[in-house]
Amino acid sequence: MASSTPTEVYLIRHGIAAERGTYADDTQRPLTQRGRVKTVAIAQRLKQWGLRFDRMLTSPLVRARQTAEILQAAGLANRAERFEPLVPGGQLQTWLDWLAVQPDDLRSLALVGHEPDLSSWGERLVNGETNERWVLKKAGIIGLQLPVGESAIANSQLFWLAPPRFVL
Repeated sequence: MASSTPTEVYLIRHGIAAERGTYADDTQRPLTQRGRVKTVAIAQRLKQWGLRFDRMLTSPLVRARQTAEILQAAGLANRAERFEPLVPGGQLQTWLDWLAVQPDDLRSLALVGHEPDLSSWGERLVNGETNERWVLKKAGIIGLQLPVGESAIANSQLFWLAPPRFVL
């Protein structure tokens, strides 16, 4: 990406999902009714604030896809694109490699995924390392501004680290 304008990246954790162990296959755990309601309320608030994503990538796991669908339905993005590196344990560098070949006009990007990966990615982008101090609550958001013309790792700027209660 050779843009002269920074890209804002929003790391969004999926909403409240069914408890671990309630599904034989963890990838199939859906959002709970409470999780849906809370995520819809957050999406509506983000829309009220004028937030809009040029692109939205989501983990293929059910709970993340459902969260992305809610954000899309609220008008925050045209569509949600499945992105395998957002599965639990996905690699930050794989996403950075993807980002490097995107068009210059990508200004706002949402990544819908899981913990502890999203917090870890955020910490590495801002601090250059992971100290496991950041915690992203379910349906929480980390907002980062990526630098122009230099490595995003250790050079990104944090502008938002919000649990859902601060959005609602």
